[in-house]
Amino acid sequence: MRLVIAQCSVDYEGRLRAHLPLATRLLLVKADGSVLVHSDGGSYKPLNWMSPPATLRVVTEGLDDGVAEQWIVQSAKTDDRLLVTVHEKLHDSAHELGIDPGLIKDGVEADLQRLLADQIETLGAGFSLIRREYSTAIGPVDILARDAAGATVAIELKRRGDIDGVEQLTRYLELLNRDPLLAPVRGIFAAQQIKPQARTLAADRGIDCVTLDYDAMRGVDDSDSRLF
Repeated sequence: MRLVIAQCSVDYEGRLRAHLPLATRLLLVKADGSVLVHSDGGSYKPLNWMSPPATLRVVTEGLDDGVAEQWIVQSAKTDDRLLVTVHEKLHDSAHELGIDPGLIKDGVEADLQRLLADQIETLGAGFSLIRREYSTAIGPVDILARDAAGATVAIELKRRGDIDGVEQLTRYLELLNRDPLLAPVRGIFAAQQIKPQARTLAADRGIDCVTLDYDAMRGVDDSDSRLF
């Protein structure tokens, strides 16, 4: 991984356009070809990024005064590109991280993922599984599925659903919707318990919430015979 702290401006060109004015930012260049732009705020969410597969080309000639170099990050699948105009580098280093073992979920979340993948129609008639742990540049989506209409659905699973989980799913949706082979992608936030604030945020972002009955999914509780 390459870490660059620089005075830079950033432009995203393609199906959408976005501009970040000149400021000091952290640029991450990962071995998988992704490039992420971070500020010193906003938690772990990048301000902008380019997903792999992508190519990075650095231009150092024919630039405006005060510009040291320009990064042109071109998507291999679409015409989208990320332009990083570097005015000054404050830090530039590279580190070999090796193979990551991946996220290890606690027992309940891992079981929920497995059970829901096996019982995907719990989310609705006609649902079908695409893949568990669908890999993206910013982490794996718990479950990727298709609904009865054939639309792509990203599902984030938690034991207790709070705002951070909705934020995590939002980032996955922003990334997945850049892929023309998957878009449009909608989200489902599923958990055993979902906090009211998380439900409100999910509704505001067009994300559905589903409460999962863990015991019923495991077949150790007959929910139909309950009095309440």
